[in-house]
Amino acid sequence: MVLEGMELIAIIVVIGLFFVVFKQFGVWEPLLLDESSDCELELSAVRYQPEGLEQLQSQTKFTRKELQSLYRGFKNECPSGLVDEETFKTIYSQFFPQGDATTYAHFLFNAFDMDRNGAIRFEDFVIGLSVLLRGSDTEKLRWAFNLYDINKDGYITKEEMLAIMTSIYDMMGRYTSPSVRDDDPSEHVEKFFQKMDRNRDGVVTIDEFIETCKKDENIMASMQLFENVI
Repeated sequence: MVLEGMELIAIIVVIGLFFVVFKQFGVWEPLLLDESSDCELELSAVRYQPEGLEQLQSQTKFTRKELQSLYRGFKNECPSGLVDEETFKTIYSQFFPQGDATTYAHFLFNAFDMDRNGAIRFEDFVIGLSVLLRGSDTEKLRWAFNLYDINKDGYITKEEMLAIMTSIYDMMGRYTSPSVRDDDPSEHVEKFFQKMDRNRDGVVTIDEFIETCKKDENIMASMQLFENVI
């Protein structure tokens, strides 16, 4: 991966990395269900029981059979029905052994933990996944904004953007070419932040974030990479 346009890399990582890692880790299985199969989610093996299938269908863009398949894989990896932060970090560390994925996994975990209870429920997982895989460009960018907005105050500061960018470098930097310099994250954040902070008030709003990304052809092209994966 060449470090040209790190702002593009950051957006792609935000949008796609969660899916890529979970797919390889086996959190869902291929859709091999019989066409005649119409079974409900199996709930007896877990301590936490997700919402009904119909409600999840109404909240996501997945079909009934896709939700069944997703849940089966989720239950296999997380028998309790919940993913805590340490488990989430363990998943990421397996795929980035030469880097440190801890901080990025922490930020991503918080983006999926919608009710802030310290665990990702199956509902959290599929609702977020539905946005990333099948949401509109605006929905995907809103989700990415939520990740960057670490303190959830509705604004992205330069410090928050640097924290996310640094965590991406820590996780992936050793695989990049040319190799990463210590000052690379700050340099790229300065460029990216100035591009987004259109009114120069020191913060990036969600409207500024979405408007800037939508004007970048490369970023918009990246929105299409994960649409037909399941």
